[in-house]
Amino acid sequence: MIELLHRLGLSLDGSAHGPEIDSMLAIVHWLMLLLFVGWSAYFVYVLFKFRQKKNPTANYHGTKTRLSTYVEVGVAVVEVVLIVGYAVPLWSQRVDDFPPEEQSTVVRVVAEQFAWNTHYAGADGVFGKTDIKLVTGINPVGLDRSDPNAKDDIVTVNNLNLPVGKPVIIYLTSKDVIHSFALPLYRVKQDAIPGERIPIWFVPTKTTTQLKEEMAWYMSTDATLRGADLVVMQEYTNREGEVIAEKYQYLDSELLETLRAAGLRRIFVSQDQPTEISCAQLCGLGHFRMRGSLTIMTPEEYQAWLEEEASYLQTDDEG
Repeated sequence: MIELLHRLGLSLDGSAHGPEIDSMLAIVHWLMLLLFVGWSAYFVYVLFKFRQKKNPTANYHGTKTRLSTYVEVGVAVVEVVLIVGYAVPLWSQRVDDFPPEEQSTVVRVVAEQFAWNTHYAGADGVFGKTDIKLVTGINPVGLDRSDPNAKDDIVTVNNLNLPVGKPVIIYLTSKDVIHSFALPLYRVKQDAIPGERIPIWFVPTKTTTQLKEEMAWYMSTDATLRGADLVVMQEYTNREGEVIAEKYQYLDSELLETLRAAGLRRIFVSQDQPTEISCAQLCGLGHFRMRGSLTIMTPEEYQAWLEEEASYLQTDDEG
C-alpha cells in the first residue's frame, strides 16, 4: 500500500521514522477506501430499493435496521486503535526518546519573515551567546562574536546541511510570527513559536543525492520548461560522440534544444534540489518565498563543509 501511495503522489521518505508514519497513512487510506466503497454501494442500493416505482407512497417511519450503528461503532473502534496503537506511541517516541546531544548533530533554527536562519555550534560543540539587541541584517540570530564560544559558530540563511545516518536535534524558535518548519521528504513538521525553543529530532537515512536519483524520471525533449529547476541525471553525447550534457548539469532551454537537436527524444531528469525546508503555516504576504535548501550529506561531505565554513570565519578574523 505504501508503494501505491508513492505512485499516487506520496513523496519518498528519507528518515528512520518515515516508514512508521507512512504505514499509518496507508492504514488510514485503506479505511477511507473501505468506507468510500461501502457507503457508495449502500447509496446505490438505497436508490434502487426505495425507487419511486416500487414505493409510490412515502414511508415516514424509515428503515429499522441497526447496520449503520454497527458500522459507526466499527469505524470508531478502528480509529481508537489507530490513535492508541499507532499515533500515540509514535508521538511519544518523538517527544520522549531524544538521543543524547553528544551523539547527535545539534542545530538551532530561527524563523523569521521570510527566512530560515541556521546556527551551528562549530568545532567546540558549544553554542555562543546570542542577544536580540545584536540582531542585524548580517547577524540574523544576534550572535555575540565577543563570546569565546561564538568564535567558531557558523550561521547560514536558508541553507541547512546535515550528515546522513546520525541523529539530528533541531531547536526551533521564531523572531516574529508562528511559522511551521517542514521537511516533507524526511517526515518532519513542527511549529516555530516566538518566545519558545522547541526541540525536534530525526535520523536521516538517505542523502539528497540518493533521493534525487530515486525521484528521477524520463522527460520528453519536446516538453516546455516552465520554471522547473531540473538537472540531467546521466551523461549525454551527440552523434559524433561529444559530450553535450554532463550528469547533474542544470537543464535550461538552451541545453534542452541542444539535446533535441542531437536526436534525443527522452532524457533522464530530476529536481535540482528535491529536499528543502518549507513553511507549512501562512505567515504573511511573503509566505511563498519562505523556502530553504536542505542538503543531507555523507559524513565526509558534511565535515568538509564545516571546515570550509570555518575557513571563512578565519579569513574574516584576519581581515
